[in-house]
Amino acid sequence: MNSEITSNYSAFLSGKTLKGSLFGGWKPKSDLLSLVNKYMNREIQVDEFITHNPPFEDINKAFTLMREGKCLQCVIHMPN
Repeated sequence: MNSEITSNYSAFLSGKTLKGSLFGGWKPKSDLLSLVNKYMNREIQVDEFITHNPPFEDINKAFTLMREGKCLQCVIHMPN
């Protein structure tokens, strides 16, 4: 996927900046334990954003739903 953005250069000349963020600013290596603890202590809600719970056999369908923007969060259930 190739994404582009456009902007007027004068905005940058007047001091405005453009910033990007991966994982919402979280650092997976150092912040993951904190995130899990917050979830376990019910400080953050995640479950209500899960829109699909397909079994592992339907993983391709799950990817299709995500690509088409038809699901917010998909949790794949793998067999034991």
